Amino acid sequence: MKGAWPITIGALLLAVLAVLWPLADAQAQVGQSLTTCIRPIRAGDDARTQLTRPRGFDCTGDQSAYGVGDFWVLSQPLPPVAGDLRDRLAVSFASTWQDATALHILYADGKIRTVAFTSATTAPYLLLGPMIAVPLPHEGTRPVRILWEAHGAANMRGVVRGARIGIHADMLAVESSLGLIYGVIIGVVVGLAVYNMALWPALRQPLQPVYCLLLFFITGYTLSSSGLIGQWLPWLDNNERHRWNAIMLGGVAMTLVIFSRHFFERKVFAGWLDRMAVICFILIAIPNIAFALLAPRWIIALDQAVLMGFMVLLVFLIAVLARAWRRRSNFLWAFAIAWGTPIGLAMFRVLNALHLIEWRPWIDQSTVLSMGVEALIASLGVAYRIYLLSRERDLARADERVARRLADTDPLTGLFNRRAFLEQAIGRSGPQTLILADIDHFKRINDTLGHDGGDEVLRIFARTLGEAVGLDMLVARIGGEEFALLADAERAPDPETLLARLRGTSYPSGLTVTASFGLCTGPIADESDWRLLYREADQALFAAKDGGRDRACWGVPIPLAPPPSGLLPAIRPHRKTVRKGRGLCANGGS
Repeated sequence: MKGAWPITIGALLLAVLAVLWPLADAQAQVGQSLTTCIRPIRAGDDARTQLTRPRGFDCTGDQSAYGVGDFWVLSQPLPPVAGDLRDRLAVSFASTWQDATALHILYADGKIRTVAFTSATTAPYLLLGPMIAVPLPHEGTRPVRILWEAHGAANMRGVVRGARIGIHADMLAVESSLGLIYGVIIGVVVGLAVYNMALWPALRQPLQPVYCLLLFFITGYTLSSSGLIGQWLPWLDNNERHRWNAIMLGGVAMTLVIFSRHFFERKVFAGWLDRMAVICFILIAIPNIAFALLAPRWIIALDQAVLMGFMVLLVFLIAVLARAWRRRSNFLWAFAIAWGTPIGLAMFRVLNALHLIEWRPWIDQSTVLSMGVEALIASLGVAYRIYLLSRERDLARADERVARRLADTDPLTGLFNRRAFLEQAIGRSGPQTLILADIDHFKRINDTLGHDGGDEVLRIFARTLGEAVGLDMLVARIGGEEFALLADAERAPDPETLLARLRGTSYPSGLTVTASFGLCTGPIADESDWRLLYREADQALFAAKDGGRDRACWGVPIPLAPPPSGLLPAIRPHRKTVRKGRGLCANGGS
C-alpha cells in the first residue's frame, strides 16, 4: 500500500484530464478548419484586390518567419457549413498580439463587408480559449472568402492561428462548458489559497506562503490565458492582457523555483543544486521583467529570451527530480505527480515556440487545465509535506519534553529535583506551607542494608510521600535523604498523619524507617521569601532532630506583606532573619 498511492493519484490525474481535455479543446473544434495564406501589406494595397485577384501570398511557409509588421492573411475558398441557412455564421481564430484587425468578407454576389476592431475594442469578440469569434454580417448569399488585415502584429507564433468557420450559436454553447471548467479551476485554486492562509498562523510552515503565492500566479495565468479577465474587464486592452499573461506565467515559473526549494528536504538542495536554483531564478526573472516593461519593442528577441528561461526551468526541474530520487526524498512522488503534467505540456509549448511542432489549440488549453489539476494535486503534496513537518515538530517537542522531564527529575526517586522544585514553587500566591522531611539515621540504614538497600529505602520513602499528598502539592528530593513538600497552607497535609504513614510503610529487611519534619508557613512570592521560609523550616527540622527525631516541629509563621494603600505602591520591609520566637514541636518536641 505504501507504494500504491502515487499510482492512484496519477490515475486520478489522468482521469480528470481525460474528462476535461475534450471539453477544453471543443472550442477549437466547432465548425470547419480554414487554411490561410500570408503576405505583408504594401503601399497601394486594397482589400478588394487581395480578395478577388490575390497575388504573392505564401500558403506553405511559417507565418512567424515574416516577423513583426502589417499583414494580409487570406483564407482559401470557404467550405459550406452544415446547418440552417438562417443560422448566423462566425469566424474564430486564436487571439494574438495585434494593434488592429479587420475582417473583409467576400460574398458570392461580389459584396464585401468589413468588421474591424482594435486591441482596445476586442472584448465583444473575445471567447474563452482565448479565441476571437467574429459573427459574419447577414447577406443574401453565402460568404466565399475571408481576408484578415492585421496591423502591428507581433507575429511571435503567427498572425492568424486556428481559423475556423462555424455556427456562432454553437461557439457560444461551447463557451458555457469552458466557463464551467475554468470556474471550477479558479474556485479550487482560490479555495486552496484561503485554506493554506488560514492554516498559516497555526502551522507557520515557510512552504505555505510560497504555495499561496504560486496559487496566485496560477489564478492570474488562468484568468489571462483563458480570456476570462478580458470578458470581466471589457475596457482592458487585449495586448495588455497578453502582457499580463506573460507576467503571470513568468511568476509561476519563478515561484516554482522557490516552491521546490521549500518543498524538498534541505539535503536535496545542498551544494550545486542550490546555486543552480539561484541562477535559474535570475535567468527567468530578467527576460520576463524586460518583456513586461518593454514589449512590444524588441518583442521577438524578448520572447526568445523568455523562452530560453523556460528551457532553463525545465532543465532545473529535471535536475531537482533526479537529485530528489538519488537522495531518497520523501516528497519525490508528490512533486513529480503534481508537476509532471504541466512540465510535459510546457515542453510542447517550447517545441512549438521553436517551430519544431505545429501549433494546436489544445497546447494552450491543456496548459491551463493541467495547472488547475496541478493545484489540486499539489495541495495533497503540500498537505503531506506539512503533515511530515508537523510530525517531525511534534516528535522534537516530545523529545524536548522528555529531556526537560529528565532534567527536572531526580533519577533515583522520580520526584522533582531541587532546581525544578524552586522553579515551580517560587511565585505561588497566598500563604504556603513548606515541609522539610529528613530520614532519621540514614547513615545507619546505609551501613545496615548497603548502598543498594539505602537507595531502595529512598525510593519507597519518596513513593510514600508522593502518594500521601494532593495533585496540587509539590514534592521533591532536595538533598541526599532530605525531601521537601509545598502546599497551600489551607490544604497542607497533617504532619502527624504523614509521619505515621511513613513509619508504617514496609521497607527492605522489615526495617522501620522514621523521619523528622520541619514546617513553616509563609509567602513565597520571590526568592527572598523562599530563603526566609526555608531557613525557618530548616531550623524547625533541626529542632525536631534535637528533640528526639520521628516528630514534626513548626517554625515561626511568616506574615504576608501588607496590601498597598493610597496612590503610592507599598514598600516591602526587609525581613530580618533573627528568630523572634520559638516554634512548636509535635510528639514531645520543643
